[in-house]
Order: sequence, then structure tokens, then C-alpha cells
Amino acid sequence: MLIARNILKNLNLFLDGRGYAGQVTEYTAPDMTVATEDLRAGGMDAPLPIDQGMEALSASFVLAGYDADALALWSVSEGEKVALTIRAALESYDGTVTPVVHNMRCRILGIARGTWTPGQQSPLTFNVSVEYFKETHGDRVLYEIDVINMKRVVNGVDRLAAQRAALGL
Repeated sequence: MLIARNILKNLNLFLDGRGYAGQVTEYTAPDMTVATEDLRAGGMDAPLPIDQGMEALSASFVLAGYDADALALWSVSEGEKVALTIRAALESYDGTVTPVVHNMRCRILGIARGTWTPGQQSPLTFNVSVEYFKETHGDRVLYEIDVINMKRVVNGVDRLAAQRAALGL
């Protein structure tokens, strides 16, 4: 018998320390994608993908209301970042609830205001570039990516520690 595990039941969003419970309607998490370059050298019958770092991290979310505080965070100065935290509740068939937390430092690059119609919500869609991303599932840190500090931790293993040491970082 197949039993449902870890079904997303709810989420909340915090932007620059402000909570948006009851206002966040969608969230798209950063895709974790390694940038590769194919290498086919002599003695190889086919190319193999070589890790060349990660693709840029981005995320998006939608707020149901027209929020001036969120709008004011668009395109903060270079070097400034906005704190973005998503908290989710996963629930299994047996009633176990597991928290998932996404912590990010980001820059809001785009805000889509959608169509304004009298008597209807005026949602705001925010697109952000992500400089730092940490995903915690229960008590377990699955990912911690710090682009500026050249850190890529996956399931507790820092995949870039040897490179940082070689570079004297």
C-alpha cells in the first residue's frame, strides 16, 4: 500500500523581517543546477559533463495584495541584499509534520504587477536573484550555497572546501 509522505500543506513567507502569512499565494524555489561543459578527449568514446560551477540561483513569489513595503525593496543598492525566508509544513499520512525552511539573501530584480481589475486582487509577482540559499528539512541541512564565499554544502559535505583551500580562501 502506498502511503503519502511529506505533502506540502502550507507555507509562509518573510521578506526583510516582515511576515506575509495570508498574503503569499505562490513560491518557486531556486533550481539546483550544475553548469557543465562537455569534455571528450583522446581515448574517450563519448563526452562527459565536467562541473563548471552552478547556474545562477533565482526564485519567485506572489503576494495577493499590493504591498508598499515589499515594493520598496525593489533593486536595492549593489551590495545590499534582502532577507527572504520561506517556511513550509509537510505532512505525512500518519500525521507527522515536518518543517522545511528556505533562507535566502537576495536582490529583487523584477516585480510584475499583473492586471488591475476593480473588485479583484492585484497580485504582485517578485523575481529575485539569490546570493545565499540554505534549505533545512526538519533538523537536516540539505543545501547551503553561498555564492560570494564559494561554498556549496550538499547534505553536510562542502564540495568546494578543497578548491577554497587551494586558492588560499
